[in-house]
Amino acid sequence: MTAIALLLAIMPFSVSVLERRFTMLAIKKLNNNAVLCRDGQGRDVIAMGRGVGFSGDFPRELPLSKIEHTFYDIDPKGQDVMRDLPSDIVMFAAKVMDIVANELPYDLSTNATLFMADHLSFAVARAQKGVRIATPLAYEVRETYPKEYKAAQFIVMRLEKELGERLPKDEIASIAMNLVNARVVEAVKATAEPTKQFDDMLEDVIEILESDFRIIVDRDSFDFTRFATHLRYLFKRIQAGESLNSANMQMYKNFREEFPQLAECVKHIGSYCRETWDATLSEEEELYLMIHLNRIISKKGL
Repeated sequence: MTAIALLLAIMPFSVSVLERRFTMLAIKKLNNNAVLCRDGQGRDVIAMGRGVGFSGDFPRELPLSKIEHTFYDIDPKGQDVMRDLPSDIVMFAAKVMDIVANELPYDLSTNATLFMADHLSFAVARAQKGVRIATPLAYEVRETYPKEYKAAQFIVMRLEKELGERLPKDEIASIAMNLVNARVVEAVKATAEPTKQFDDMLEDVIEILESDFRIIVDRDSFDFTRFATHLRYLFKRIQAGESLNSANMQMYKNFREEFPQLAECVKHIGSYCRETWDATLSEEEELYLMIHLNRIISKKGL
């Protein structure tokens, strides 16, 4: 018997009061195992648990004892993504990301678990169909980001043990880069953001990508949202006069050789930043841009 159930059993006259104290207001169903709730401070939160959205009208009280995991600060696009993701993958991602977050020397974004669940969902689907995606920079990822690579190995191992889904070794480097991309850069947390300027920058950069690759980018896609998050941090660093620098020279060189058209596109973006913002992108910044943009164009089959 849970502690809450025991408390209710020994205090029968206070059942209604106690029930209200140990509940959360569920206001919208996302799927059978996920609902959008409002907590005691009026904050929106996604609550997950087996069958929490299965039946009942909304809004309604949801007992805390039925909630297995909560996710704060998930925007509407993220909610749409979570609605379509397999619940077992989301719960698995939540569990392993709690462990991984304690092993990495930096904070992860509030959407890190959702990013990982989305990545793992596609990786599992590919593995089940026998589709393998080559990762030409796997060695560089392992050497440049050893902590993230080790964490990715742990995630792949636990995925097979807990869900019976075996991923090819090539996926380890991709999962490691997912962790790298989810980190929060401390230097840019506090500055206020001129929203209009950022919106202009985002649209200008996407137009450069569309022009160079002759594609139309879906502004409503989750990959676009992820890229916009990265570009927001880049914009804040530009505003603060900061830049990312690390010993990723070999990985940067190899990425440019492997994806020359993408590298040329990022050079165009760098020229735009110099002309418009008087900012010079470091090779580290260019590398991250190539990684994020590669995810967008790969969905176009390019």
